[in-house]
Amino acid sequence: MPRILIAGCGYVGHATADLFHAAGWAVEGWTRSATSAARLSTKPYRVCRVDISEQTQVLAHTPADAGFDAVIHCASSRGGGVESYRQIYLHGARNLLDRIVGKNMLFTSSTSVYAQRDGSWVTEESETEPPRETGRILLETEKMMLDRGGMVARLAGIYGPGRSGLLTKFLAGTAIIDPENDRFVNQVHRDDIAAALFLLLSGEARDAQIYNVVDDQPILQSECYRWLAQRLNRLAPPIGKSNRQRKRGDSNKRVSNAKLRRLGWVPRYATFAEGMEKNVLPSFVYRS
Repeated sequence: MPRILIAGCGYVGHATADLFHAAGWAVEGWTRSATSAARLSTKPYRVCRVDISEQTQVLAHTPADAGFDAVIHCASSRGGGVESYRQIYLHGARNLLDRIVGKNMLFTSSTSVYAQRDGSWVTEESETEPPRETGRILLETEKMMLDRGGMVARLAGIYGPGRSGLLTKFLAGTAIIDPENDRFVNQVHRDDIAAALFLLLSGEARDAQIYNVVDDQPILQSECYRWLAQRLNRLAPPIGKSNRQRKRGDSNKRVSNAKLRRLGWVPRYATFAEGMEKNVLPSFVYRS
């Protein structure tokens, strides 16, 4: 029975852990939060409270005979800034790589490392020059992972049950349609991310490779809001000038998933509309 460590058993991590467990893998999950560890204590696999940015904690929970066949670093910064990124992503990856040597290792990065602003298509070979320090830390972590033979999955904007940044803004009345600053948004459903990570570590993916994990159809932000307005029978957001700083950077690009699809990955929710209609809206909107 192969064994996998999910370092970061949060929104994406626990769904990924569930998938590996269902496929017959022995799973261990780590989370920084005592609350999360308690909530996941009923899972049919072990979940421990471990902060991967702390070397002593990683050492204490990974004895020499830990026997992991694969490791996924999918810990979240939880909205933190530069120092949080450096501790959780860069130092966390280094601690895992130094302790769990020679195993299949995968780091979940972000498509925010692509800084293109002209609406062009980008692939894994496209230029990466993020203007923010957080993006540069992600790239530094990617390089370290690739240099040590690991893989990188660049995740687009994550949504799923109970989570959608665009839907939250729409329902809160804070969304604005800015015709002069419209942009493509690239998204992917949480369950499709889990399926991609499973494929990358159990299929024919090669080490030291980068894969974009994103759905099939980038969509203009204004189109997302108009679709939500029509679907929910509400007024569309007002037209105006948005001055809010975007969490994932001020970019405008369309991210290609062709490389991942060539491995056989097929997203269950190929578009924003499909994912929202079939999986997100029933649990998100009607309970509020």
